[in-house]
Amino acid sequence: MKLYSDDELAEILDQEIFHLISTAADRLGVECYVVGGYVRDIFLERPSDDIDIVVVKPLPPAPSPTGEGEEGVSVGISVARELKRMIGRRAHLSVFKNFGTAQVKISGSEERGASNKAGKELEVEFVGARRESYSHDSRKPVVEDGTLEDDQNRRDFTINAMAICLNGDRFGELVDPFNGLADLEDGIIATPLDPMVTFSDDPLRMMRCIRFATQLNFQIEDETFEALERMADRIKIVSGERIEVELNKIIMSPHPSRGFVDLQRCGLLNIILPELAALDIVEQKNGKAHKNNFYHTLEVLENVAHSNLPRLGEAGRGLWLRWAALLHDVGKTKTKRWENGVGWTFHNHNYIGARMVPDIFRRLKLPMGAEMKYVQKLVDLHMRPQVIADNEVTDSAVRRLLNDAADDIDDLMTLCEADITSKNEARKKMFLENFRLVRVKLADLVEKDYKRLLQPVIDGNEIMQLFNLQPSREVGLLKQTLKDAVLDNRVENEREPLMQLLMAKAREMGLVKDT
Repeated sequence: MKLYSDDELAEILDQEIFHLISTAADRLGVECYVVGGYVRDIFLERPSDDIDIVVVKPLPPAPSPTGEGEEGVSVGISVARELKRMIGRRAHLSVFKNFGTAQVKISGSEERGASNKAGKELEVEFVGARRESYSHDSRKPVVEDGTLEDDQNRRDFTINAMAICLNGDRFGELVDPFNGLADLEDGIIATPLDPMVTFSDDPLRMMRCIRFATQLNFQIEDETFEALERMADRIKIVSGERIEVELNKIIMSPHPSRGFVDLQRCGLLNIILPELAALDIVEQKNGKAHKNNFYHTLEVLENVAHSNLPRLGEAGRGLWLRWAALLHDVGKTKTKRWENGVGWTFHNHNYIGARMVPDIFRRLKLPMGAEMKYVQKLVDLHMRPQVIADNEVTDSAVRRLLNDAADDIDDLMTLCEADITSKNEARKKMFLENFRLVRVKLADLVEKDYKRLLQPVIDGNEIMQLFNLQPSREVGLLKQTLKDAVLDNRVENEREPLMQLLMAKAREMGLVKDT
């Protein structure tokens, strides 16, 4: 973090876009400020694409020199229109009258811009300063024109309530009524007003509170955290789509486990993801206790987050592998059993967990297509490499794993290696060495063109023609017989030996009569 004087802030904002906005506001005779995340990120020395502008309506309202300050139009919209007029065809204006907001997209800008990328399209959001009031059971506020102070009062956190003036005579002046700069310097997340009021107005702010603390590695101020605990139940009025956005940002944070610990501590996790919260228990019987599977899960999530798998750089892929890590043991609550002479067991927790994934995704409004199926597959398969590693690493077992995991095999192995959280270094070393052997065997089979090896040369269509069958259970059994033989390396994937095996199985099933 770095502190700046007003003169230094003016130098940082010495960019075409801010001078144009300044000119537009001065022409209309209104106060204008850049607010929120953009201001916060200046002091954190982070690039930001989030340019939010608040415009304060004068009293009495000044007439627009362009004739566009008509009655009922937000003063923010008026400044956005003036900016569009000044820039011309390079700017695209979108007006949202019902919300009193406008957006200006500027293409082909050679500015350093918010992200310091010349030529990148800039997006600027405009809103008039306002005050809001809410009823207890609604997220729809009653909105009125307000002062800058009113607008800062309604902001979620002190670090997001800072504003920098863009008017010509005060360009670069910081307005920080809630000491957001001090909280930023101390690494504190706190609300501008009573946190009970802030969270009641918009319960999603509880998720945002934990998200910012996680992303920035900040501490949540004590009174604010107490309000999270007291208000947690109010998250139920928030849509799954809005919760999903914040959850995904927490998951993709540098240290996502911090966020899930806070979600669990304040009670939010038990409402939005009770299946995960239920893992936070340790039972003991006859002096034997199982590990806390909640904190084990968070260790696995951290290990995945810090893995160096190249494919995690692909858009979106890292998010869904982290979701697989988060849910990989979610079936343990339902499968936990005590077995005399053995201790605590969680048989088939991977299978049960995989069956739980669709309901969780559906409830949280997560995508139900390829992303869900990917997570479900990894949860289902995450025990397989460990079973192989525990025993002799045979070609047959690895072929089956490769066939079932297909293109996701690298991600699955990364998840399984992340799942080794034993504090016994010797045991951990042994597991990782066994996984290394599995990877070696996988690479060897890939070199042998495993896809060719795993697809029997006699397919289902030929089987139906040979035995005059329609698609049926019998066809499936015959296909599986051939596939198992190839996977187990009992016969070569060649027509003659496979045909002999097929005919023998068909006779056994009564599909062929001996002559």
